Amino acid sequence: MHLMLIVSCALIFLYAMTCLGAATVFLFRKSSPGKYQQAFLGFAAGVMIAASIWSLLIPAIAEAETHELARWVPVACGFTLGVFFLLGLDRAIPHMHIQSNLREGPASASKRTSLLIFAVTLHNVPEGMAVGLSFALASHSGSRAALMSAIALAVGIGVQNFPEGAAITLPLRQEGFSVAKAFLLGCLSGAVKPVCAVAALLTSVWIAPVMPWLLCFAAGAMFYVVMEELIPQAHSGEFSHVGTMGIMTGFFLMMLLEVALG
Repeated sequence: MHLMLIVSCALIFLYAMTCLGAATVFLFRKSSPGKYQQAFLGFAAGVMIAASIWSLLIPAIAEAETHELARWVPVACGFTLGVFFLLGLDRAIPHMHIQSNLREGPASASKRTSLLIFAVTLHNVPEGMAVGLSFALASHSGSRAALMSAIALAVGIGVQNFPEGAAITLPLRQEGFSVAKAFLLGCLSGAVKPVCAVAALLTSVWIAPVMPWLLCFAAGAMFYVVMEELIPQAHSGEFSHVGTMGIMTGFFLMMLLEVALG
C-alpha cells in the first residue's frame, strides 16, 4: 500500500506538471519568443539523457548481474531494440515536429496541429515506460535505493514535463488556436505518459525476467527521441546557445536528483 501511494502521487505529479507547463500559454500573447521554446526543449533533452543513464542503464546493468547475464547483452540488445522501436513508430505514424514544416511518416490529410500532437505523443511513450519500469524494479527488488532512484526519475521527468507542456502549447497558440484550446490540447498530450507508466507496472509480474532488457529498451527509445527531435529543435533557431544551456541545466538537475536520492 505504501508503494501504491508513492506511485499514485508520482503519476499525479507527472500529469500535473504537464498541465502547469501548458498553462504558460496564458502568460504570452499570440507569439512567444523562440528562445523560450529552445530553452524548454533543451531542458527536456538534458533530463532525458541523464535519466537514461542513471535511472535506466545503470540499474539494468546491476539487475543483469543478479540474473547471471553478461552485462553487455541486455545493454546492447535492449538499447538497440528501443532505438529501432521508436524509429519504426516514427515511420509508421504521421507527425510533424515543433518548429518544422516537414511532414514525416506516411502521407496524411491530418492538420498540422494534429501532427504536432502526434509527435509529442511519440516521445511521451518511452518516458512513461521508464517511470513505470523503475517502480516495477523497486517493487521486485524491495531495495530502498531502487525506490529512491524511481522517485528521483519521476521527479526529474515531472519537472521536465513543465517546459515540455509549454513547448507544445505555445506553438499551438501560434497556429491560431484559442488560449483555452491550446491549453486543453497541451494537457491531453501528456496523458499518454501516466497511461504507459501504469501499463508497464501492470505487466511487471510477467516481465520480471527480462527487466534489464526493458530498462535498456526504454533508455534506447529515450535517446532516440533526444537525438531525433529535442536536440535538433533546441538548436534550430538563432538562440542555439539558449538550447545548449537548457540541455546542461536539465542534465545537471537530473544528475543531482539521482546522486542525492538514488
